[in-house]
Amino acid sequence: MIKILRHLKWYVVLGVVLAVSGSMIGCEYFPESTFELASESRLPKWVTLPPELTRANSSLTLNYYVVPRRRAKFILRDKNERILNKENGKMGCRAPFELENPPQGFPSGYPAYEAITVNDITEIIEHRKMEPIFYVTDDPVVWKQYESMGC
Repeated sequence: MIKILRHLKWYVVLGVVLAVSGSMIGCEYFPESTFELASESRLPKWVTLPPELTRANSSLTLNYYVVPRRRAKFILRDKNERILNKENGKMGCRAPFELENPPQGFPSGYPAYEAITVNDITEIIEHRKMEPIFYVTDDPVVWKQYESMGC
């Protein structure tokens, strides 16, 4: 009986170690959240569409990852969902930010903004509500607050 308990303890320890390791590794490869660029939003400046594509027959996906560090990945696809390009982005701040004086008509906590840099070009991503959609913003009020934050 004691022999069985000793073996069982090792299996439990091994199972816990594998579960923790797997969850840490899994978080690095699976996004925390995924968003699609709104059809009425412009493309980020670092995205260049091939000549045969238009904004209407392409899509841009944004994936956020939080482990082991905050980062973003943008995936450009054609209308057949074929991946054309992937770009990794660095998150400019420790967390999303909101305007000090948020506009009326938005849910609490929104709009929320993320500054993301790809190829030395920073864009501010806007999330207007809890939905799988994002926008690229040029709002000077948002940019002014971002620059004053010193992220």
